[in-house]
This record gives sequence, C-alpha cells and structure tokens, in this order.
Amino acid sequence: MFDYSQLAALAAIHRRGSFDLAAASLSVTPSAISQRLKALEERMGSLLIRRGQPCTATPPGLRLIRHFEEVMLLEASLGPDLPQGPAPMTIRIAVNADSLATWVLTALAATQNMLFDLVIDDQDHSQDWLRRGEVSAAITSHPGPLQGCDTLPLGALRYRATASPEFVARWLPEGISRTALTRAPALTFSDKDRLQRDWIATQIGHGLAFPTHRIASSQGFVDAALLGLGWGMNPELLIANHLAAGRLVEIAPNTPLDVPLYWQFARLTAAAIAPLTHSVKKAGDKFLL
Repeated sequence: MFDYSQLAALAAIHRRGSFDLAAASLSVTPSAISQRLKALEERMGSLLIRRGQPCTATPPGLRLIRHFEEVMLLEASLGPDLPQGPAPMTIRIAVNADSLATWVLTALAATQNMLFDLVIDDQDHSQDWLRRGEVSAAITSHPGPLQGCDTLPLGALRYRATASPEFVARWLPEGISRTALTRAPALTFSDKDRLQRDWIATQIGHGLAFPTHRIASSQGFVDAALLGLGWGMNPELLIANHLAAGRLVEIAPNTPLDVPLYWQFARLTAAAIAPLTHSVKKAGDKFLL
C-alpha cells in the first residue's frame, strides 16, 4: 500500500519544479517534503526525482505520479455519492496556445467543480504529454490511436496568413512568390511551430527558407501583425474583427489552413473527467469547423 502523502510530495516536486514550491503547495515544510521523498525513494529502491533547476521526475517517478493522479481523479469522482459532497478535482491538460486564446476557456468555464492545471504546447506535440502520463487529457492535432487513451474529433481551427496592409504594400506588392517570401519577415511562435512552413508548402512548395521573428504569444502574434512587424498564421477566430475592418489582410486571398484538433484522454479516468469532455466537445462544435 502506498503512502499517498509521499506520492503527493513526489508529484508536487515535479509539477512545481522545486522542494520549496512543493512545500508551499501542500502547506508543509520543505523538510517534510524532503523526508517524504527520501522515504519513498528508499522504499522503491530507485531515484524518483532528478535534483536540479527545475527538479524533474525520472521515468519511475513519472509512473508513480501518473498512478497517484489517476487515483485522485477516481476518488474525486465519488464526491457526488458521498454525504459531504464533491471536492474540486484538479485536472492537468495539455493545450495549444491558439486554442486557449480562442475557444478552450469557454469549455473550462462551463465545467463545474474542477480545477485546471494547463500545460501549453504546440498541437503537434501536446500528445507527448499524454503519452508520458504527465496530463490526463490533451488537445492535439494527432488523431491517435494512443495506447490506453480514447480520442474524440473536435473540428478544425482555421488559420489565415495575415499581415497589415502596410506590410503587404512594402514586402509583397506583387503578391506572394518564392522570392518575396524569402525576404518578407514572418512570425513564428516557437521552433515547434510549423504553421507558416505548412502554409507556404501548400502555396509555393516545400524547402523554402524564410526570415522570421519568434513570438511565443497568440495575442502577440496578432499585435505584431497589426504593427507591420511580420506576417503570420493567425486563428480566424482571433482576427475576424481585424479582417472585417481592414486592419489585417490575407497575404494571399482565400487561402486558409485548417488544422484538425482532437480531444485525447486517458481511458482509466474517462468517467472522472466526463463533464469536461462534454464541455470540450460542445465548445468544439460551436467554435471549430
């Protein structure tokens, strides 16, 4: 039988990245956190946390954290059947920044009696968090299958290659071409962001290198485009008003890029997070294509 105070300490160290922050989150002393982890590591005969900045769990540690959080979710799902009523359960989710900026918060706000711990990562990589057992669910561009998980299609998030009219007049006066796009500054969220490259491939072809700013913010992308800093793939949901007012224009008219999104979740905790799954599916039906 596990000592769940020890597992809670392990999970908190990994999630918060330090012993001090883990102690604060559990309202105990750093010494108590250290003692609980030491006792758990001695019992398991394995290193569970790599000490560093930040502290991270080893593979055996991650497996124990996944077990602990699955048990907590299952216990929380019993709340409605208990006399004292349900206690809020914390659910960790991997979500891409553009979904968070456009439609996901609607789903979270519609879900009662849950607390959310959001991990932000590119839709092409968010599934990795679920595969490692670090989250209970993920919004991803991968349809699966993923072992031990279920997948629901949500629809597609539509992107448009946009810039300010002044930017287009300066850098793309004759429209897009390989030559023009190798000179016109683009906007990229991070090294994981392939949206600009994928759009160029559909319009011009593969293998084009282009200059780019890196701005890890969905709203920052929009603001940068409005100010003429570069062109980028902006979610239509986020820029519809700017397009209608002419503050942003498509650098190639009527050339959207639709990115299918899926809700993937651990099968073991599917019942516990069913209300959230319902809200996510409902929001996807409303906002996505």
